[in-house]
Amino acid sequence: MMKEKHGFIRSIDIAAELNVTKPSVSYATKRLRENGYITMDKEGLITLTDSGMEIASRIYERHKLLTEFLVRLGVDEKTAREDACKMEHDVSEKTFAAICRHVADRKKQ
Repeated sequence: MMKEKHGFIRSIDIAAELNVTKPSVSYATKRLRENGYITMDKEGLITLTDSGMEIASRIYERHKLLTEFLVRLGVDEKTAREDACKMEHDVSEKTFAAICRHVADRKKQ
């Protein structure tokens, strides 16, 4: 989402966007680099690897669907996006599949 919004990703921007400390982001990016999900250039710009992009895309799709689901329930857009961010990482596959079916069924109506 940040890449789409700004055209680049930096640790400081991640910290600001997520309202977390820079050391927290540094720790997380170190682990992501070690696991092969991101690369960082000498200017500190972060790029997702193919495997990182695959995971990020999957989570972003969950985010968009959960946001849509919450909005359809009557939650305002801002709150729905914030709550979807919290839900997208923790909701089980089983529950997410049920939400997907529900949203798809509602779109047919």
